[in-house]
Amino acid sequence: MLFVELLSNLLLLTGGFFYLAGTVGLLRFPDVYTRLHTLSKADNLGLGCLLAGLALKADSLVLALKLLAIWPLTLIASAVVGYAIAHRADRLGIPAWQREKP
Repeated sequence: MLFVELLSNLLLLTGGFFYLAGTVGLLRFPDVYTRLHTLSKADNLGLGCLLAGLALKADSLVLALKLLAIWPLTLIASAVVGYAIAHRADRLGIPAWQREKP
């Protein structure tokens, strides 16, 4: 049981790290497209780690499966919303960031 507890804590810390990385990317990246990328990648991986860590701590198998069912639903929703935002930004003519040439 000690191994499961350690693995659960490691997954929770890893999930928190990915959420932090996604937040830093959201604040640091220059345009809407790169910000969408960092949010969809880092936050979804962080959520997966958090849910796996919580599932290991769950009292029952049913609760663990409910927790793990959240992740694919969030992945689908994130992909659809990310596409919708990027498509709208493209339709509005918001250009992608490009590095200035020296």
